[in-house]
Amino acid sequence: MNIQDIALWQLALAYLLLALPLGVILWYKIPILGRTTLALVRMTVQLVFVGLYLQVIFERNNVWLNLGWLIVMVTVADVSVARSCELRLARIALPLFAALLLGTAAPMLIFTGLILRCDNLMDAQYAIPIGGMILGNCLRADIVGIRTFYNSIRTSEKLYHNALAQGALLHEAVRPFITEACQAAMAPAVATMATIGLVSLPGMMTGVILGGADPMTAIKYQIAIMIAIFSGTAVTVALGIRMTMRSAFDHYGVLKGSVFRDGGN
Repeated sequence: MNIQDIALWQLALAYLLLALPLGVILWYKIPILGRTTLALVRMTVQLVFVGLYLQVIFERNNVWLNLGWLIVMVTVADVSVARSCELRLARIALPLFAALLLGTAAPMLIFTGLILRCDNLMDAQYAIPIGGMILGNCLRADIVGIRTFYNSIRTSEKLYHNALAQGALLHEAVRPFITEACQAAMAPAVATMATIGLVSLPGMMTGVILGGADPMTAIKYQIAIMIAIFSGTAVTVALGIRMTMRSAFDHYGVLKGSVFRDGGN
């Protein structure tokens, strides 16, 4: 069974659904009309250009092109995490990039190599959508985890400094903060796994079914990708915190104010 295409005029009809949220925004005078309009325009333009580029990638299916696209996605995620966490990009860009790349690539390659048994581990048909799903979840988890970690140390500065004063090493003093941050970052993924299929049909399962596969095949794909996403999330958050710490703390274990965009004020 081939998936049914959507004509441009049919896609245009989808925009009519915007009357509902726009009506709510206008009726209650919610001050997000400008941002919403800009977001919709950006979404449309970005997805059109991405679609055109992915067509070229899928047609050529070149390992280096596919790897290049993965690096581009990780770079964009890197910048997004730093900005969302109010951290200076120059301070954490490289360690955060490495954490995102490792946390995404490891489960993705295990998925394509061991689970799907692909001859080409970077096959565009599998590597790009699977890598994108893993990275998207790692992005959200990193924002929550890293922001929670650094903000918790700032707000509990006396408690943290007290631990250092009592002789705790840096990795010992930050351990409870890492635990708190990882718990906050991984909680949404745990909640999703606990309710998946009952509250909503997940993205990969829906896509596989729309592609013509039977529901049981779609379920097996979904189980595998959820495990890959959860694994990537855990690795990325833990690595992201540990690797950015090297440039965020001085030799005495004190958090540098310069790591924050507001200068630590």
